[in-house]
Amino acid sequence: MQRFYDFLRRHPTGVDSFWAVVLLMVSGVGELSTADYEHRGPRVPALLVVLALATVVALRRRAPEKMLLLAAGAGVVQLLTGVGVMVADFAMLVVIYTVAAIGAPWARRFALVGGLVAAPLAQLRWPAADTGAFGNSLYAALMMVPFALAWVMGDSVRTRRAYFAEVEERATRLEKEREAQAKVAVAAERARIARELHDVVAHNVSVMVVQADGAAYVLDTAPEQAKQALETISGTGRQALAEMRRLLGVLRTGEHEEAGEYVPQPDVQQIDELVEQVRDAGVTVDFKIEGTPRPLPSGVELTAYRIVQEALTNTRKHGGPNAGASVRIVYFDDGLGLLVEDDGKGAPQELYQDGGADGAGHGLIGMRERVGMVGGTLDAGPRPGGGFRISALLPLKPAH
Repeated sequence: MQRFYDFLRRHPTGVDSFWAVVLLMVSGVGELSTADYEHRGPRVPALLVVLALATVVALRRRAPEKMLLLAAGAGVVQLLTGVGVMVADFAMLVVIYTVAAIGAPWARRFALVGGLVAAPLAQLRWPAADTGAFGNSLYAALMMVPFALAWVMGDSVRTRRAYFAEVEERATRLEKEREAQAKVAVAAERARIARELHDVVAHNVSVMVVQADGAAYVLDTAPEQAKQALETISGTGRQALAEMRRLLGVLRTGEHEEAGEYVPQPDVQQIDELVEQVRDAGVTVDFKIEGTPRPLPSGVELTAYRIVQEALTNTRKHGGPNAGASVRIVYFDDGLGLLVEDDGKGAPQELYQDGGADGAGHGLIGMRERVGMVGGTLDAGPRPGGGFRISALLPLKPAH
């Protein structure tokens, strides 16, 4: 049965044609069997009117405006030739409903006015006997009601269809917007993970290289120091693997809730451990905290840690063998201040000016992106008299 209903919905003109044939048969038989021709009017015009109104029913949804004009023409022929009211006139109600539902604006207005005028004109052309002027007027007013109801029902259907179409369009638009936002979120997440991977690899590998060089240098003269350096390399390697496993796990699954086996994201409290790790690598670091430490938003915590990590990594990479560094963390009422300076020879200028033409300086680019994501400011460049300086201010309120 459902297939039958679907078939009917897919072939509306066929359904209308079926009812047009039924209307044609009922009206045609009625006209042909009528004996009172003076009252009913001429037979040929009546049959032509029936045929025209049946065509109106058959093609009402395929060409509603044209069928409205055809129905109006059939009504005019009825008035001029004296063909009385017949069963086929029901097609006028049908076409008024159809035009009000799917027709053009001008056709809807024409259908409303024509429907309201049809009943009074029919009553004037064929007045009821022995009812008087008041009775004829009342009857004409009652006959206007079906035409008005047909138009109102069609207009209601049109309004409801327009509403549903707007809802579907809005849902489609929202779905596209969600897909676009999802793509943007994926791109942002991949960029974040890329920055995380860079920070992990650059920092930990640089520590391992420094420790390996030191171990090789003192292997024969100070075996204990070489052993300690190798232990530092081992611990640093395990830490790097743990963080890379966490990040790659996010790439594989995309599910943060399954990250319980991975290490948590670093925060400001772990900067002390980071400084100790750098000191163990042979770099002198002066570390101070000013203000009252307190919990910060996770984005600010991670950004602060990564900035200090990248700054100290740059000190080891570009500061020279005897470079020292200082790290200052200042807790303000509305933000967190970071200042990392070293007294080394500093990085080449192309590394801190937009990443350089050769694409180098990804660490500083990553720092600028991180700070921008939390609405902060970053200043990086050489110090007067030598060395390098990185200053950042991270607000505690999210950027708008």
